[in-house]
Amino acid sequence: MVSEYIENKSKEWINIIIRPIEFHIRHLPYIIRSAREEDARKLSEVRLQADGETENMDRERGEAYIDEEGFIQLIKEDSESPRNLFLVCEVGDRIAGFSRCEGTTLKRVAHKVEFGVCVLQEFWGYAIGKNLLKESMRWADDNNIKKMTLNVLETNEKAIMLYKNNGFEVEGVLKRDKLLSDGRYYDTLVMGRFHS
Repeated sequence: MVSEYIENKSKEWINIIIRPIEFHIRHLPYIIRSAREEDARKLSEVRLQADGETENMDRERGEAYIDEEGFIQLIKEDSESPRNLFLVCEVGDRIAGFSRCEGTTLKRVAHKVEFGVCVLQEFWGYAIGKNLLKESMRWADDNNIKKMTLNVLETNEKAIMLYKNNGFEVEGVLKRDKLLSDGRYYDTLVMGRFHS
């Protein structure tokens, strides 16, 4: 499925916004699109819920909380930056998940972005994370971003396989990086995909 883009030439750089793209996976219709400011309240709720559903996230429920105003600011900043992308997955009137690519204007690292994704547990198994990743990769490739990086917990085998199947490779291991509820420490894999 080919993404369509809207170009905003009101500034010296071109801001790319992904038009809504429809998917139908296992009888679940959903849309992936750029985040809008009116999504902010729902995004705050989704992030809070997702943090409490799995230990694959960096935070426990309620930690580093971002409220509606915080998400409005984040969406505004991402929509104004040519190196950031904020996507949401919409199922009916709900947001089932979201992803972000965050870059920088520092010249030595301006060629890369960091990818992160969050999907509510009830929507696992519908390729939402996979499609958020694919649309982010397409955006990165179309915008001459050479490298995407991400961090993933060693126990998150499905995510690791998804990333490997999409051209990411393990670049390093952060040993004993996360302390989980079982009282044990786990490694974090640092993965990257380079697009020449």
